[in-house]
Amino acid sequence: MKRKRRIALLLASSVAITLGGCAGTPETSEVGTADEAVETVDLTVMTTILPMTQFANAVVGDRAEVIPLMPTNVDPHDFQASPADVQALARADVLVKNGLDMEFFLDDLIANAENPDLVIIDSSEGVAVLANEDHGHSHDHDHNHSHSHSHDHDHDHSHSHSHSHDHDHDHSHSHSHSHDHDHDHSHDHAEAGHHHHHHGEFNPHIWLDPKRAIQQVENIRDGMIAVDPDGAEIYTANAAAFIAELEALDAEISEKLAPFAGQSFVVFHDFAPYFAESYGLNTEFLVDVPAINPSPEDVKRVVDTVQAENLKAVMTEPSAGKEAFSALADDMGVEVGIFNPIEVGGPEAVQPEYYLNAMRQNAASLAASFESFNQQSWLPLWPTQSVARVPQPVGLRF
Repeated sequence: MKRKRRIALLLASSVAITLGGCAGTPETSEVGTADEAVETVDLTVMTTILPMTQFANAVVGDRAEVIPLMPTNVDPHDFQASPADVQALARADVLVKNGLDMEFFLDDLIANAENPDLVIIDSSEGVAVLANEDHGHSHDHDHNHSHSHSHDHDHDHSHSHSHSHDHDHDHSHSHSHSHDHDHDHSHDHAEAGHHHHHHGEFNPHIWLDPKRAIQQVENIRDGMIAVDPDGAEIYTANAAAFIAELEALDAEISEKLAPFAGQSFVVFHDFAPYFAESYGLNTEFLVDVPAINPSPEDVKRVVDTVQAENLKAVMTEPSAGKEAFSALADDMGVEVGIFNPIEVGGPEAVQPEYYLNAMRQNAASLAASFESFNQQSWLPLWPTQSVARVPQPVGLRF
């Protein structure tokens, strides 16, 4: 039988715990001071990518234990599960994932964990999705797509959109990705990219649109209530509070970027279509996923786009470093800004506030890039945390 782990929450000064006369360990308890009591439950909630940890923490609060599957400073495109990760998932009660093939490593990990009681919450349920496009095409149409799940719970994953295509996906399919922990990372990254993770049919970066992030939070809330009905009031109140902050964030970004509607920007990898769509912007990208170095064709495509559309900005990301775009920007005479896709961060990045702050910085950086600004204005926006993978600067001069 799977062992449960009880959360001990210490809240300042003395702690009074009153147990009834019954023997054994209760399913829930109240731990706190006379003025503040927090109900806990024996649930372990594992999360995948960083935004899922942020959203789960916002919803769960102190009700249960939220454990990130991967370190905050590991890029999800590079994550390789260890035996300890398998063991942790084997003990977990709930797994919160982004979905849309973002967590390409999950199928094998779940199979190896052999946890028949694991409940999987797919935060992408019901979220309007955009198709991944070939280079040189715009990201401007939605799809209906539904999922059938092979785990403990079934969801109606139907998406209502204006696009006429319907796509049915079975999430019980297996991935062919193999992770060799003795892999030699010293070889050419460009060649490595051919064996690296590529996103599926739909772009998975839905969390970068606060409107869609609200739907993800709602899905996590509903999933947790289904698992722990006694916590419904807590989950509902926590989710409502964070959703209010997301709504305020969305309004703030809308106001900040409204003057630049219709303008375009370039990012390093393909993470920005949902953000661009939400705020009336256009976006182009250099590579599909950040672990792949751009080919000469990729560079030419971006240069042609910048010149043809008179793009105002090229935006790198924390894990790629400013060097990823500096040579190309110099050649084109444009500036380099920072757009954080919130895929890596420091230890503090697990908190919901990190998401809110990062998105505000993204909007400020993008607004500045559309205006006449000097390079000094970027310095406060450059993140300082280290990440597990920093790609080698790519040779973009030609």
